[in-house]
Amino acid sequence: MAVKRCAASIDVIEAAKIRIRNVFRNGLPVYMSFSGGKDSLCMADIVVKLIQSGEINPAQLTVQFIDEEAIFSCIEEKVKEWRKKFLLLGAQFEWFCLEVKHFNCFNELSNDETFICWDRYKKDVWVRTPPSFAIRSHPGLKPRKDAYQDFLPRICADGITITGIRTAESIQRLENIAAMAKAGKTMTNKHQVFPIYDWTDNDVWLYLLREHIDIPEIYLFLWQAGTNKRQLRVSQFFSVDTARSLVKMNEYYPDLMERIVRREPNAYLAALYWDSEMFGRSSATRKKNEEGEAEKDYRAALFELFADMDGNFPTKHKRRTAERYRNFFMQVSAIADNKDFKAIYEGLISGDPKQRSFRALYHRIFGKYIDNAKKEGMKNGQ
Repeated sequence: MAVKRCAASIDVIEAAKIRIRNVFRNGLPVYMSFSGGKDSLCMADIVVKLIQSGEINPAQLTVQFIDEEAIFSCIEEKVKEWRKKFLLLGAQFEWFCLEVKHFNCFNELSNDETFICWDRYKKDVWVRTPPSFAIRSHPGLKPRKDAYQDFLPRICADGITITGIRTAESIQRLENIAAMAKAGKTMTNKHQVFPIYDWTDNDVWLYLLREHIDIPEIYLFLWQAGTNKRQLRVSQFFSVDTARSLVKMNEYYPDLMERIVRREPNAYLAALYWDSEMFGRSSATRKKNEEGEAEKDYRAALFELFADMDGNFPTKHKRRTAERYRNFFMQVSAIADNKDFKAIYEGLISGDPKQRSFRALYHRIFGKYIDNAKKEGMKNGQ
């Protein structure tokens, strides 16, 4: 779907304030998802300032933090700081330490939802100990079956949820929010509103700088370790966004990998094979490691994988992902080159739980085809 961007007469900060004020004016309970990351810190700061200026009612607000167990200690400390702020302002703060499913990029490289946060059967190897004030159970939860994306909408159905999702972070988010606007909607069917959806990375970092907001030190460590600005994303250790940084971060947190491997033994793969096709990496290290090797025929490699779907993709999640990739492969096989087939192959074998690689491939390959067709048309005078 084509997305047209239009300039506004106000800046993104004022636009976010208007959206938040409008949410509170409904008089319904307002739930705010908070992670302690850069985006949620921006949104939380705006909410705090609106409370302090008397523009919104803190009694309507419940801040919710899903503690996914395998998180950096600086994130935990930052969330505790903001918890105090919100409680002192008269808002509620729910800190959940629940048995929810989470994607695990180290589980047979399938990226499926096999990691159970705060698993009761693995208490002796938990990455951390939950805070004493944490909520450990909830009547609205289906333990070990729900992901937090299932649980939260269920318990927040009586109100509106605001969350710090931004379209700059993924194509899918941009298209979904553009489709909402086109349909004249202002929230999702789960009663979610995204006040900072139109902020860029630069908007986020500039706001944090100008408002003197203290950020978790993990962002500074990632930057020092050479992480690109677009990749400064922090989440649970076993999600693919954070897995890439684990080995580098062991320098700053000396016991980090020991605790992680104790909890998830396959995490050692990150140390051994991160710069390889196993994780779909395109780093300079991988290129150096593969110097002198004959170029692999990735089209043939894909045919080989798809020839034995049951053997190569034994789990339900792997099979579902492989079927989608196979259909896509069949669609583009006549227009893709070996570089495209390589990207399809690596996206497939490295998991792709949220279909990010798939969506990027779809736009890249078909976009290239359309561009080439236009160029040919111009050559032929069409």
